[in-house]
Amino acid sequence: MRYVESHRRQTYRRIVENASLGLRQNGTKGISVVGLMKLAGLTHGGFYNHFGSRAELVGEAIAFAMDQMVARWKNLANKKANGERFEALIADYLSPRHRDNAKQGCALPALAADVARSGPSERRALASKLEEMIEVLAELIPDEAPQEARQIATGAIATMVGSIVLSRAVGTGKLSDSILETGRLTAEGRVRKPPRRAVEAIDCKKS
Repeated sequence: MRYVESHRRQTYRRIVENASLGLRQNGTKGISVVGLMKLAGLTHGGFYNHFGSRAELVGEAIAFAMDQMVARWKNLANKKANGERFEALIADYLSPRHRDNAKQGCALPALAADVARSGPSERRALASKLEEMIEVLAELIPDEAPQEARQIATGAIATMVGSIVLSRAVGTGKLSDSILETGRLTAEGRVRKPPRRAVEAIDCKKS
């Protein structure tokens, strides 16, 4: 019995993981249930043994992809000094490597537009994991109150996602590279402003 349950969990994860890769490459509307199961090397006959609907699988696949990105961010942050972590994550995200590897990249630039036109379960899955991504980035912003750090992190993610979307849309030439670089500088600029205490000190000197 334990073997049967273990095998079922392994099969479930196999389907979700392969669906996650396929959806990031082809979009949420580009693959049928038959195609999603085929990605895992399975027939569609067993689909409903694991999922109540296609939307449920899409939601799980989105969550899986975003969990991968959060894990990558945490791993990268742990390898950097405190003052370097935020910018290191931005540079890693807005890189040619990420631009050219949608299949294994962040789910947001690959799937957000599709999810906006999908059902509530897919939107809830994306929104829940986006909250986690915002919190991870916000924790890496020094000299800011929690609310301000969250606002900065949210703006940075919006800039990063938009930059990846546009850079992929125009190909891999100079314009694409320029979009990545400009997006990186813009996102980094959000945390490069002088700390509030430093601004107050400057104002005191002027008065």
